[in-house]
Amino acid sequence: MSNNRWVTVAAVVLGIALIVVAVVYWAEPARSLPGFFPGHQAGSGHHHVKHGIAALVVGLALLAFAWFNSGPKKTKPAA
Repeated sequence: MSNNRWVTVAAVVLGIALIVVAVVYWAEPARSLPGFFPGHQAGSGHHHVKHGIAALVVGLALLAFAWFNSGPKKTKPAA
């Protein structure tokens, strides 16, 4: 498998993971977020909407990158 293919697969996996992270940010209050998530605050009922939007935008950008990267390759015309 070529490096280009590995980059595409990694972009898809990270894109899907970030979309899941966005849903977690919107669904759970700050006190219920895992400790390694930015914005975790013990005892807080605040939802981190902006963190979720940022994760969604980056996740969608990675999926768009993977989509464009997996398209047909242009070949140079024979001279």
